[in-house]
Amino acid sequence: MSSESDVDTTAKVDAEVERATAGAAGIQEIIAELQQQLVEFRRDIHAHPELSFQETRTTERILTTLREAGLDPQPLPETTGAYVDIGPEGAEFAAGFRGDIDALPVTETTGLPYASTVEGTAHACGHDIHTTVMLGLALTLERLHTQRISAGHRQGLGKRIRVIFQPAEETMPGGAKEVVRLGLLQPLPQIFALHCDPKLTVGSIGTRIGPITSAGDIVRIEVTGRGGHTSRPHLTEDVVGALGHIATTVPAVLARRIDVRSGVSLVWGHIQAGNAANAIPSTGILHGTMRILDAGAWKEAGGVLAPIVEQAASSYGVDVTLDHVRGVPPVNNTEAETSLIEEAARRVLAPKSVVLAEQSMGGEDFGWMTHEIPGSMFRLGTKTPGGEEYDLHRGDYTPDEGAITVGVKVMAAVAEAAVHSTS
Repeated sequence: MSSESDVDTTAKVDAEVERATAGAAGIQEIIAELQQQLVEFRRDIHAHPELSFQETRTTERILTTLREAGLDPQPLPETTGAYVDIGPEGAEFAAGFRGDIDALPVTETTGLPYASTVEGTAHACGHDIHTTVMLGLALTLERLHTQRISAGHRQGLGKRIRVIFQPAEETMPGGAKEVVRLGLLQPLPQIFALHCDPKLTVGSIGTRIGPITSAGDIVRIEVTGRGGHTSRPHLTEDVVGALGHIATTVPAVLARRIDVRSGVSLVWGHIQAGNAANAIPSTGILHGTMRILDAGAWKEAGGVLAPIVEQAASSYGVDVTLDHVRGVPPVNNTEAETSLIEEAARRVLAPKSVVLAEQSMGGEDFGWMTHEIPGSMFRLGTKTPGGEEYDLHRGDYTPDEGAITVGVKVMAAVAEAAVHSTS
């Protein structure tokens, strides 16, 4: 026989389920009404891409659209980008959501009628999709909040949601660090983001607990010595020989000094020295990136790299200068926030819509945010079923616009779940 407390608990659970189901139904209707507006918005900013910290027009379009919807968005001080809060004034925050807004110095080759009108600049990483999804999330939550107040629910959403339109993800250390510096994460208990994935079909998302992206640093090494004739190398410091030795030795030694499970990888993208076959130059440079999946190992590598470089250069008698620029930490997806995404996605998408995302050795400055507060980023499928498979940072990248609706549905469901789970 059930006790009175059991009956009360069951009634509360049933009420919660009913409220969540009703909210989901309302959200789907709102998103359907917004769909055409969101596609048009995405095509507009796609045709007018802007590079990191130059996203003035994009920021203005975001601000204008949100203001027209009755919201009070705020531009980020001293930079591009914006943020907006939705929900009852004075209520505590349930979660934050971040979308990056910058484009890449890439020439678009899609031939689309709304292709980039800015020579040498394109949304080749899908940030126009990210921006549009977050705009759709803000508009959806504002309508839902207003509807609930009209229906007699004085608190509307019940909690506040912050949506951040972040500039300059494509630079290191990235615009996310500026968002952190401005204190926009301080009132937030958790933060969520997404990233386009051209290998996943529209209607599916990829999640992973733990590091989903890698730390990414810039490493620049300059070698100097006495130049001279190649017939008399013993009278010089062989800069080219030193560069070659450093280029091959340092990555190998680093991989033995840092825990192999951290996935440390130092790869050179640029090497330069001299311009004549019979002259040993006096200067040369190496330029590359160091990537590490583990945040602890990333911190450790800073102290390990310099002595390895010095040791590799010492036998050549050259002077060496190391410039190690800390880029971004790994995006570390916390278990609770990732589970919240998965459960929300399964409610609004197909039951098998959630797949395991691959770890990426690419850098993503959302890592600065998950370094500060719990959070999770998921991969948003943008591949048309049966269509061509693209890659990110390519001039022909053509995401399926159906991903916009999918992204808004999932993020709105996450926002609803965050409000209820923190109640």
